[in-house]
Amino acid sequence: MQAGFAFSRFADRLVSIVELSSSDLSLLANMPSSICHYGSCQHILQKGDQPDHCSLLLQGYLCWQDIDSGCRQITSIHVPGDVPDLYTFHDPRVDFDLVTLSPVVVASVPHAFFRDISMLSPSLARALLLLLLTDAASLRRWIANLGSRDASARVAHLLCEITERLRAVGLARDFRIPSPFTQSGLADACGISAIHANRVIGELRRTNILQWQAKTITINNWNELVRLARFAPDYLGLRGQDLDRTQPTDTPRSEPHEQSFEYRLHVL
Repeated sequence: MQAGFAFSRFADRLVSIVELSSSDLSLLANMPSSICHYGSCQHILQKGDQPDHCSLLLQGYLCWQDIDSGCRQITSIHVPGDVPDLYTFHDPRVDFDLVTLSPVVVASVPHAFFRDISMLSPSLARALLLLLLTDAASLRRWIANLGSRDASARVAHLLCEITERLRAVGLARDFRIPSPFTQSGLADACGISAIHANRVIGELRRTNILQWQAKTITINNWNELVRLARFAPDYLGLRGQDLDRTQPTDTPRSEPHEQSFEYRLHVL
């Protein structure tokens, strides 16, 4: 058990959306958890499960995926600090599959803990509610992207969102992120073919908006990626984060920050 590691990740996520007091953080510091490691393409939860715990992501990427449909549509992607199945402490029924996109580290946190802190702290109760509301807002944006934007805008928007969410918890501040995808995985997330995904990435490389090497995505021109995506992060509910969104058009030379998790992850 690595309670401190799990606590800090969860605290980072909550503080990105709501102000917490020292007493709130003390309650979080008592979070019980068991740490599990998974490889790529493994199931954390499957449709029909009724877990008695939530999965706090500490390292890597998870996604909700519709396996039964046959098209393996990805409906959301989760980054360190997220609790993608937080809703299960209200209703434990799982209707999609929670799958690893990369090697991950996950803390299993009992539902009882979330119930207890909600009763003990109005601020934490509000923070948990805001997490659920943010997930719902993200899903609405995801649907809008798939229904009304072309392939280039879909891919750009997804990359903007992942980058912004990582930066909100102290990661990817130099616009370099570990790639969560193969191109087929990117296609599943954006509702396009793998061939189309390959063409889009090729165009983003050709115009020097980004570099996409096997394990790392480097965004060379953040402003242009935002313009292409028509990306506005308000739906993420991030509060007053001190994120420098300006960026030179030159490729960043600094190494990625490695704040409490291994930054370079293997793709599928």
